[in-house]
Amino acid sequence: MLRITNLKKTFNAGTVNQKVAMDDINLHLEKGDFVTVIGSNGAGKSTLFNLIGGYFLSDEGQILLDGQDITFMKEHKRAKYIGRLFQDPLKGTAPSMTIEENLALCYMRSNSKAFSLGVSKKEKELFRERLAQLDLGLEDRMKTKMGLLSGGQRQAVTLLMSTLVAPKLLLLDEHTAALDPATADKVLKITKEIVEEHHITTMMITHNIQSSLDLGNRTIMMDAGKIILDIKEETRAQMTVPDLLELFKKESHKVLDNDRMLLAK
Repeated sequence: MLRITNLKKTFNAGTVNQKVAMDDINLHLEKGDFVTVIGSNGAGKSTLFNLIGGYFLSDEGQILLDGQDITFMKEHKRAKYIGRLFQDPLKGTAPSMTIEENLALCYMRSNSKAFSLGVSKKEKELFRERLAQLDLGLEDRMKTKMGLLSGGQRQAVTLLMSTLVAPKLLLLDEHTAALDPATADKVLKITKEIVEEHHITTMMITHNIQSSLDLGNRTIMMDAGKIILDIKEETRAQMTVPDLLELFKKESHKVLDNDRMLLAK
């Protein structure tokens, strides 16, 4: 489904501020994989997502999505195949437009439909049905402007927008980090349900080490622009947080020391 080969990215090359952000990354995801991504600040997690999403291009390497080479594809064209949520609930939506209008715009883009000012009765029924699945009462607030929603409500709707037409790949870039614990748990629960229902190949950056082991079927850890750990299925199921920290220490020859990393929920 997703195959990344020899991916490299250096910022400010040839200057005193040169920074190797991606150091020969290789990664292969099967269809339906749910991979959690962890690592300290500057490890390269968001850079990897930005390269996959097309926010900027790699210096070397190749990115294949479902057999299609997207290495140099424009970001707006990749958006048809890749859904992405960010840490900031304000990103990815139009705050002055209603829930219904935001969903309609996303639906049209995902289906390559021509822009239309109106929302059909069939589309409204679809939006209402999908909103009801969030169990937040938003199906009765479709005319409410997005900017009036809470952070958790907005992230839930943004998640729905990104999966209204199931993408080939879903990138979750710390999408619950700005939410309070109770709301974050609710959004993670919704995330898990949507991903499982539609069998969406997913990558999720998190700073919660326990969550990285509880969610999905695979965990990768990054450090200094490299993937230093790739833990799957049976091995992962038996792993504890101390086990993971010890592995990190063994592979990186340093202790994971980051005040943003959480050891438990």
